[in-house]
Amino acid sequence: MVKGHLDKKWKKSFDGMNVSYDGDNTILSGKIKDDAFMHGILNRIRDLNLKLISVFTSENK
Repeated sequence: MVKGHLDKKWKKSFDGMNVSYDGDNTILSGKIKDDAFMHGILNRIRDLNLKLISVFTSENK
C-alpha cells in the first residue's frame, strides 16, 4: 500500500499488478513471480517518490 492515489498515467509503471484504492491510499496487488520482480516494484515506488505504507503477503494453497 502506498500513500495517496496513484495517478492513472503511472499505472502502466506497475504492469502485471492490480491497482485499487482504499480511502486515500493505493493498493498494488498481484503475483510476485520472483525477487527481481519485487525489487522492480519497490524501485518504481521509490522512483515515483511514493511513500510505502505497508506490505502484506498471502499464500494461495
